[in-house]
Amino acid sequence: MTPSPAAAEPIPVLVLHGPNLNLLGTREPHIYGSLTLEELDARLVAAGAALGLAVRTAQHNGEGELITALHQAVRWAQGVVLNPGGYTHTSVALRDAIAGIPIPVVEVHLSNIFAREPFRQRSLTAGACLGSISGFGWRSYLLGLHALAGHLGRWPTPGGNA
Repeated sequence: MTPSPAAAEPIPVLVLHGPNLNLLGTREPHIYGSLTLEELDARLVAAGAALGLAVRTAQHNGEGELITALHQAVRWAQGVVLNPGGYTHTSVALRDAIAGIPIPVVEVHLSNIFAREPFRQRSLTAGACLGSISGFGWRSYLLGLHALAGHLGRWPTPGGNA
């Protein structure tokens, strides 16, 4: 039997937001919603706690800062939920950083990148990730946390953690 999330020590994970996500709530709310980054982070910390995860959040606009955050996460986190923002479609360096770390990364996007402009319909980073979730607004992050928790053995499912 899988222990309940509350019965075990919380697993530390990083939720990492990429460029322009600091503008949530004001930037194109018809695409990205009206929730601010601070409100999103509060929801993710609470949801993580319910899943047995100790969620830390960070946001960086620079590609190098995101890569450094991934490298540093290896020292303390057991997984990452990442929204690479626009770097999804352009950054081989970010993809290599994801592939180069020994912890799982789940890619998330607020919008459905496959229903947007042609240049957004390709993810360079997704192939290095455990999986990718897009199109569910802020709940994409929530689904990413659930997926990561399941992968780390903290999301009981009928018949075990598959």
